[in-house]
Amino acid sequence: MLARTLKPELPDWPGSRLFCSSRQGGVSVAPYDGLNLGDHVGDDPLSVAENRRLLAEVWGVTPVFMRQVHGTELVCIDHLAAREVPLADACWSAEAGQACTIMVADCLPVLFYLPNARVVAAAHAGWRGLASGVLENTLKQLAHFGNLGEVKVWLGPCIGPTAFEVGEDVKIAFCSADVRCEKAFKSLEKPGKYLADLAWLARHRLLEHGVADIQGNDSSLIWCTFTQKQTYFSHRRDGVSGRFAAGIALA
Repeated sequence: MLARTLKPELPDWPGSRLFCSSRQGGVSVAPYDGLNLGDHVGDDPLSVAENRRLLAEVWGVTPVFMRQVHGTELVCIDHLAAREVPLADACWSAEAGQACTIMVADCLPVLFYLPNARVVAAAHAGWRGLASGVLENTLKQLAHFGNLGEVKVWLGPCIGPTAFEVGEDVKIAFCSADVRCEKAFKSLEKPGKYLADLAWLARHRLLEHGVADIQGNDSSLIWCTFTQKQTYFSHRRDGVSGRFAAGIALA
């Protein structure tokens, strides 16, 4: 049976529909078992197409996927041409039924909702995109429609702070601009190596831009893609891996 949501439950935001798939359900076989939504990881294209069809059927919206490149490009998914796959790492929509959809297998999916303006958005926040400003680009677009203090944000599952080993370059990318980000890095015994808290870094940036209503990933173990093998795909853990997805649409 197709898993509808991950635990804990997704927030109830009237006027919107959120989803976050798990690896449960679907038709893909190992190592992509079972609900792999990534069409770029070596899985059978027919299996991926069926998995995406199942997802759309369960949620009653059209998931709009992007070709994600760990960048900061933001696109509007309304009025896309048939079969058009935008090259971007964030997207927004003001049309009901079009789901801003982010594929991940360790990176952080971030969903946005501006209820009074009826606008939704989503961003793919791996460390590169996060450090380069993918969240800021998304918030800049939402600011055209309303006060950022009214924005609701949900942080999805990602590799957690007990598993995300990074080098000095990642620490510098964040801490050189904001020394407070030191809190997100724990030194390891290996020189120049740290454990990083990706969800904390995202939450910190959102708070700095006036977003107060932030739900979801609190950096606890239940949200960690690397350690929760039965629930999540993880590229860092498995090497060859499927992709799960998180998304939001106007109802």
